[in-house]
Amino acid sequence: MKRKATFAAAGAVAIAAAALSAAAPAQADSLSDRAADARADLEGKVDTSLLTAMTDQLDLTTAEAYDLLAVESVASELQSELSDDFGASYAGVWILESGDGVAAATTSASESAPTGVDTVVVDHSMAELESVTDSFEAAGEADGIAGWYIDVRDNTVVLEATDSDAASDFIAESRTDADAVTVEVTDAEYEPYYVRGGDAYYINNSSRCSVGFAVTQGSTKGFVTAGHCGSAGSSVTGGSASPGTFQQSVFPGADAAWVSVGSNQQLYGSVNMYSGSRAVYNSNEAAVGASICRSGSTTGWHCGTVQAKNQSVSYPQGTVNGLTRTTVCAEPGDSGGSFISGYSAQGMTSGGSGDCRSGGTTFFQPINPALNAWGLTLVTA
Repeated sequence: MKRKATFAAAGAVAIAAAALSAAAPAQADSLSDRAADARADLEGKVDTSLLTAMTDQLDLTTAEAYDLLAVESVASELQSELSDDFGASYAGVWILESGDGVAAATTSASESAPTGVDTVVVDHSMAELESVTDSFEAAGEADGIAGWYIDVRDNTVVLEATDSDAASDFIAESRTDADAVTVEVTDAEYEPYYVRGGDAYYINNSSRCSVGFAVTQGSTKGFVTAGHCGSAGSSVTGGSASPGTFQQSVFPGADAAWVSVGSNQQLYGSVNMYSGSRAVYNSNEAAVGASICRSGSTTGWHCGTVQAKNQSVSYPQGTVNGLTRTTVCAEPGDSGGSFISGYSAQGMTSGGSGDCRSGGTTFFQPINPALNAWGLTLVTA
């Protein structure tokens, strides 16, 4: 299953994102066995700050939080496993809304997932759905189109538009399979979470964004953040990241950047929770339905769930592809900040709608395409 975003270093570089997991359970046949192994592996290893965030913000008991983390770990592994096993018929994996199970979609009734995993036979393979999003991307920007994403649960590409006529025109222009598209009329106006005065790190002594994750490129130290925060060559001053310089930055198309900092700077494999810190162990990609939290310099620490991947968003500055859609809230100044699931780095805050008083939708740029494109190594605990 491909994850797309375009990064320009010395030309366009196509990237595919990688698969994920918060813990690595021992192999077993059934979902229940694998989840039990994962839970046993997690016992005594989950810090209290993570459990507190899950119990407070996701309304779970401690036992339910452990169970969910275990299921998320198995679902993460199943994404790559079943993509290989099902081949051309693969149509996605997700965590059930109850949080206690996993479903896998396929276009072939002859395919079967491990015992305990719901096998759902659908009309469209992941390749077919991605072909639709490819057609939309090729059609370019259009009035009345807010964005689009693959909904693996409903086996469709959701096209968000201000009205049905705009959606119909866009589908016709893209010359794609209309049967694989669901139109959702929305009045949401997505914007990147742009910078504003405060602390964290400052760009060119004026605007503010948030650090994503510490990285290295050979012996050079730095961090990843959102591309809309600054262009290549922009200076970083103030905050713990100072002094620094934007080395690479892409926006729109993608929304990623990496910033170099001084050799004397201390890099930490952790995320500020504003009530402690969360260790970062890897960048394994979470499944749809997984719990996820975000850290930013404006609103601090907030949690929610992963709704969809490969979201294309039409910002006023242009369309950004390959984003992940979440229920986590965010506000200006949170841009570039960390999205983390369990102990796995997921990506950097891009934009969305709403705020942390009324709620909203927030998108993040997956981290693995940026790491791969620019030869960066994630700093881990």
